[in-house]
Amino acid sequence: MGAEETVRDYYEALRRGEPLHPFFAAREDVVKFGISERLTGYDEIAAGLREQTDTTADWSVGSERLRVVEGREFARFSDDVRLAWADARTGRRRAFDTRWSGVLERDEDEWVFTGMHVSVAREL
Repeated sequence: MGAEETVRDYYEALRRGEPLHPFFAAREDVVKFGISERLTGYDEIAAGLREQTDTTADWSVGSERLRVVEGREFARFSDDVRLAWADARTGRRRAFDTRWSGVLERDEDEWVFTGMHVSVAREL
């Protein structure tokens, strides 16, 4: 599987409410910036993503400009993504136009994220 397929699989796992932490390298130098948090190290990322999965539902992930540049060991990506989800407790919907960028590294025969940054372009 290539790096672009890995990014698309991540989006699909988010839509389906599946675990997201396996997409990240199991190392302490990994970082994920989300809309409202900074998670550093695999354990913190895994805990944050588990909480996100437990507290949200009905995700919509609309990739609009995915660009992936893949080398032998590293790849980088950027995308404009329309995100929407519901709070699992209240049902309140949230929606954002976001910008994504990040780095993936080859780990044996698969690609894993070593850095991800998601920021809000503007609230809908």
